[in-house]
Amino acid sequence: MKMERDASGKKDNVKMPVLFIGHGSPLNLILKNNFTTSLEKLGKNLPKPEAILVISAHWLAGGTYVTCSEKPEMIYDFFGFPRELYEIKYPCPGSPDNARYVTENVKKTQVKCNYDWGLDHASWAVLKHMFPDAGIPVIEMSLDYSFNEWNPKPLQYHYDIASELADLRTKGVLIIGSGNIVHNLGLIDFRNIDAQPYEWAVEFDEKIKYDLINKNHKELINFKEMGKYASLAVPTLDHYLPMIYTIALQGKDETLKFTYEGFQNGSISMRCFQIG
Repeated sequence: MKMERDASGKKDNVKMPVLFIGHGSPLNLILKNNFTTSLEKLGKNLPKPEAILVISAHWLAGGTYVTCSEKPEMIYDFFGFPRELYEIKYPCPGSPDNARYVTENVKKTQVKCNYDWGLDHASWAVLKHMFPDAGIPVIEMSLDYSFNEWNPKPLQYHYDIASELADLRTKGVLIIGSGNIVHNLGLIDFRNIDAQPYEWAVEFDEKIKYDLINKNHKELINFKEMGKYASLAVPTLDHYLPMIYTIALQGKDETLKFTYEGFQNGSISMRCFQIG
């Protein structure tokens, strides 16, 4: 898929793909493995975006926000890792115009501009492999976490917000949900990134794979009904929700393909997929 220009130099409205990236450990920033190689390949094979919007598992806010600054700051939102990780830079520009477009066109909820947040590692740790020159403008979108265990925002609420982002795809914006389908830090093997995955993690990940292939969005939204392993695989919603935003943007006739499948640290699914 390429963006063609007419005689006036204006780009045709080519519909950009949508991605879900299982980003895993920050260590992937400095590792050369099958996962990071898949990101490099993906970046080379995609049409070049005009801008990128990342729905981040690491920006949990009391509402829905987008970064509106022209030069977003890097956020090193991880602790206890090698010093080398904290020296990595990703000096991409922001995209205030696209951010404001989101604030004006999402009607399900009020989306507000935020000038304090920058880009956390759910964004730049992935983009560092995909688009290493950092030349593409990036904006980030928060997850509305203004709930508690007794009164959660339903996943359908997030799905409906995401569906209103669809027009960005014809404006040259690549939308990426960055999280992990299976993400249990309580049972993680921090010592071994290549640890054998738990059986429950593999089983749940395969159920999700089946529903993704068959476009069973209702089942993915109601994942808690998938059986006893659901609460182990998704003990908190933060890393699962970016996948919900991604599938909400799937058109009726759009196919889905997996760009990476695998596990890290025993309890983290690294599954990634592309729509369109």
